[in-house]
Amino acid sequence: MRAGVSLKSVSRVINREPHVSDTLRAKVERAIAELDYVPDTAARSLAGARSFIISVLFDNPSPNYTVKLQAGVYRACMENQYHLRIDRIDTSRPDTEIEAQLATLLRNGRCDGFVLTPPISDIPVVLDFLVARGVRHVRISPDVPSAHAPGVGMDDHGAGAAVARMLWEAGHRRLAMVSSPVSHGAARRRRLGFLEALHDLGLREPVPEAGGDHSFEGGIRAGNELLALPRRPTAIFATNDDSAAGTMVACAQAGLVVPRDISICGFDDSWVARSVWPYLTTVYQPIEEQGHAAATLLVTRGAEAPPLRNLPYHLVERASVGPPPAE
Repeated sequence: MRAGVSLKSVSRVINREPHVSDTLRAKVERAIAELDYVPDTAARSLAGARSFIISVLFDNPSPNYTVKLQAGVYRACMENQYHLRIDRIDTSRPDTEIEAQLATLLRNGRCDGFVLTPPISDIPVVLDFLVARGVRHVRISPDVPSAHAPGVGMDDHGAGAAVARMLWEAGHRRLAMVSSPVSHGAARRRRLGFLEALHDLGLREPVPEAGGDHSFEGGIRAGNELLALPRRPTAIFATNDDSAAGTMVACAQAGLVVPRDISICGFDDSWVARSVWPYLTTVYQPIEEQGHAAATLLVTRGAEAPPLRNLPYHLVERASVGPPPAE
């Protein structure tokens, strides 16, 4: 054999098993490159207990989020000779129906595990179902770390606080929020970080909120609600870009010019942020990187993974935020 090692050792390297020495991995990978060898996924599946398929489980209305996360997961699958399956469940249903949906997924399509996306990553009935059946899973942006499954996310609380400080430094004191469903743990942390930072900065009046449902249409509704307040806000923070874009439409319908009359900030740094005018100030969320990291943890079966790995974020300041209008 070209690598000078056993077939079992070659299999361990190809299957990305843990506790393989760097020297052994280098030998096998060098031989694979020299022979231009491509592993047969079907044969690997028949030879072992793995299907070499993983599923990403969604219940998220944002097309930008789902596409970017899929891209990261797909890249990890290609790097590790895995296939990707996309599944969806409706978490608004009763627990018994959610369990039935999960049972159907497991019965109709074998896979080696699931990447759980928000809000699924925090639904107790989902987590309990997978743990009880020994189904491997990795959680994206979990609310609480778990000993049963690693998680990949970002500091949503800190990011929300960064938005508050940016708007405060721009001079805004009448602020409002387009918030998300309470079941969405990551967005809830953004909200808390925003509100707590404003309190720490000295704001004592309540911050009005309207639910945007993480959707463009929801952002329009929420924007209309906030703009109808007796004391119209001078700045609005929306917990994702889709609802921020909808809020900008509501402002335009009301005859307001962004940012001359009102400032808007979103969250995600999606393609939506550069599809509106003016371009949207937002927070860069490493969505694709989270998908790649979560899928890599799942397929490599890393035993040393921490309960939660946070990836970096940053503010992206564009033209939708300016100083408050003179009164």
